[in-house]
Amino acid sequence: MHNRRVSRVSVAAAGLTALALLGLVGCDSGSDDAKSAAAAGPSVIAPGEPGEANRTLSAEEAAQRRAEDDSPNSADVSYARMMIEHHAQALEMTRLVPERAESSAVVKLAERIAAAQRPEIEAMKGWLKTHGKGGRDDAQAHGHSHATMPGMVTTAQLTTLRAADGKAFDQLFLTLMITHHQGAITMAADVKGQGNNIRIEEMADDVVAQQTSEITRMRDLL
Repeated sequence: MHNRRVSRVSVAAAGLTALALLGLVGCDSGSDDAKSAAAAGPSVIAPGEPGEANRTLSAEEAAQRRAEDDSPNSADVSYARMMIEHHAQALEMTRLVPERAESSAVVKLAERIAAAQRPEIEAMKGWLKTHGKGGRDDAQAHGHSHATMPGMVTTAQLTTLRAADGKAFDQLFLTLMITHHQGAITMAADVKGQGNNIRIEEMADDVVAQQTSEITRMRDLL
């Protein structure tokens, strides 16, 4: 009798242990599914071919697609061309700073902006040339007006900036440059969703990181 009781207890204990293990496996599976879903990230809109609708890809699908073929598309080329012009205007603004700014902090900020954007312009020009998109005629044929680029300073605003001096110049320069940087970040975010080339994506990441940091500095100086 004693042996039978021990046997029944052992069987019951084994059954409970098995159920507990099954429960743990189930929890792990759910956790893995959640992690996979989180890792998948947001969806990405992929431009379709001419005449075709855009497609929605998961972040994983978009990354896989670029890994297989990161040939530049029209969004990559447009970004490089527009950002060269966008950066060129920022350099035009920073050239006014040494003679007109009152704040040494503004002078140092302008130097930082110029030091970052000059090599970025050269990198984008080099990228366009490497992919056969850097010819002068080609660039002019696909030129973009200031109005199509977010954050660009108008001719009237530049005229006002050139005429300003001292503290008034500092305030206007910071205000215009913050808007200019925000426009660049918008362009970088757009190409990260629509482009296909890994190098352009890396350059866009650099723009976002650098100019987000500079916006914070400029707001502190206002």
